[in-house]
Amino acid sequence: MKIASWNVNSLNVRLPQLQQWLADFAPDVVGLQETKLEDHRFPEDALLEAGYRSVFHGQKTYNGVALLARHPIAAVQSGIPDFADPQARAIAATVNGVRIVNLYVVNGQDLGTDKYDYKLRWLDAVHGWLAEELKAHPHLVVLGDFNIAPDDRDVPDAAVWNDDHILTSSAERSAYQRLLALGLHDGLRLKHDDAALFSWWDYRQAAFRRNLGLRIDLTLVSDALKAQVQAVGIDKTPRSWERPSDHAPAWVELRGQAQLLQ
Repeated sequence: MKIASWNVNSLNVRLPQLQQWLADFAPDVVGLQETKLEDHRFPEDALLEAGYRSVFHGQKTYNGVALLARHPIAAVQSGIPDFADPQARAIAATVNGVRIVNLYVVNGQDLGTDKYDYKLRWLDAVHGWLAEELKAHPHLVVLGDFNIAPDDRDVPDAAVWNDDHILTSSAERSAYQRLLALGLHDGLRLKHDDAALFSWWDYRQAAFRRNLGLRIDLTLVSDALKAQVQAVGIDKTPRSWERPSDHAPAWVELRGQAQLLQ
């Protein structure tokens, strides 16, 4: 069961790239972020023609999340329970016995700003939500654009991306570690210790060609799934296409569902 996450940075612009990637990579489940579409404009029929059911939680111009699957999608939750939030940043559903939570974490703008405070409050609400999800769904995958680089391996220059920088501040990284402490594991780090395995590159200064990026797109697996992780990676291919998203898909592959339920 191959599960992926991709910040498409506007599905209206990137639908052809998504369709091509679905045909080439053939994931079983995909979490999308930054769809930037109201629900009535979501390309549900086009994705169904590509073999994918979809559920989505969107808004005009900004944010927006969706889950695509080649299998039935059940028990959909849009938004974080008990957290009033006008921004469409979270969606969850169950596919083949695996609970998938798809997050588009707040960027935060800069330390000390209202948006930074909102980011930390949002992450605290996610922590409470995931604690309950894990009780109900031991087979849990949490994926998305986390807008946090977990450690110094995930940035090009730790002297620049330090405790005083957005996406790498101590408060953001501590909030991320609190999520892991619930019983979650960074899928990539179960298989790879390497530095500079990035998932996002700025459009400017030839950042992709020079591999000056960040790893902020993550796939986390629960304790119950840790031993089922067969492979994990970041597919940089779509980042090299014409009019690409600035993010590349991150993915994790688990053993088949029959094995998961044994």
